[in-house]
Parts: sequence; structure tokens; C-alpha cells
Amino acid sequence: MSAWIKMLSDEEATGHLAEALKRATSLHGTVDNVMRVHSLRPYTMDGHQTLYDAVLHNDELTLPIWLLELVGSYTSLINGCDYACTHHFANFVHLLDDAERADAIYKACVARRPEDALEGKELAFMRYAEALTVSPGTIDKSYFDAMREVGADDGEILEVNQVCGYFNYVNRLLTGLGVTMEGDVIGYYKDE
Repeated sequence: MSAWIKMLSDEEATGHLAEALKRATSLHGTVDNVMRVHSLRPYTMDGHQTLYDAVLHNDELTLPIWLLELVGSYTSLINGCDYACTHHFANFVHLLDDAERADAIYKACVARRPEDALEGKELAFMRYAEALTVSPGTIDKSYFDAMREVGADDGEILEVNQVCGYFNYVNRLLTGLGVTMEGDVIGYYKDE
């Protein structure tokens, strides 16, 4: 079982669902369970795919994608969402292309001590994402002052905010429906 609710296969898909599944097909030629779990309501798959593309795959993003993947991975780690954490840490490692640094950052994140491996803007973003995930009602201007003090501009802050918000949504979708990685190819990027 890949989820606690029914997920329709490609062979069962017609009409809107068939089109939504085509749009959700990964670089690997498969549809990951994170999208397939929407198969009973393909209009939510459409919305999910649009948001995913906007926060992680838009050509106008200014922050490095590895950093956005890290924010999403850390959010998922904090939320205990193994599915998103596994997929997106794989993406982070691929994009960072520095295995030693990736390992140090991973260990720091698992320990909930990003300051052990990050500094400056990267660390400020992680602290903001953690607060936004754990206690969003405590967010105040001091987080913005801290991010700006290390050189973040408002557009970058918005990018981090949207990635963190997206992953909080996805983590609840995945854990709340019991979605597993069964049948998925881990990570977005196709090995060359």
C-alpha cells in the first residue's frame, strides 16, 4: 500500500485525471506518490503541481535552488515527514554537489543545530523556517531584521517563506494520508 486512501493508476485514469498525471510526470517518467495521492480529486493535483513549480522550479527564483531544497528538507525533518525529507535532501545533495559539506549540513539539521554548518543568510533563513514551522504565531519583525542584517532582501525572504509554507502543506498531506515512497524514484533529478 502506498497510502491510506485509494490512488488511481495510470491505466485507470481518464479525462482530467489523465491530463493531470501527464503534467505531474517526473523527469524519471513516473508520477510520484506525492502527486498520485490526489488522483481522486485531480483539481487538487493541478494546484499542488502549480505551487511546487512556482516555489522550486521557476526560472525567476533568485536564491540557489539547493538552498531552497535545504529549507524544504529542514521543514520536513522538523515535521517528521520522512517522505519529503528523503526526496528533497537527495535533491539538495545533488544540487550542492559537495558531498562533504552536504553531510555536515545534514548532520547539523538532524541535530536541529543548523549553526553548526551554516552561517549568514543561510543560517538566518533556516532559523526563520524553523520558527515558521514550529511556532508560526511567534514570528515577529526581529526575524526580518536578522535576515536583512545578513544581506537578505525582501524577495529572497518571500522565496524562503513560500518554500517553507509549501513544505508545511505537503508534510501534512503526506503524513496525514499515510503516503509512502513505495514505487517512487527518489529525488527530482535524473542521473545522467
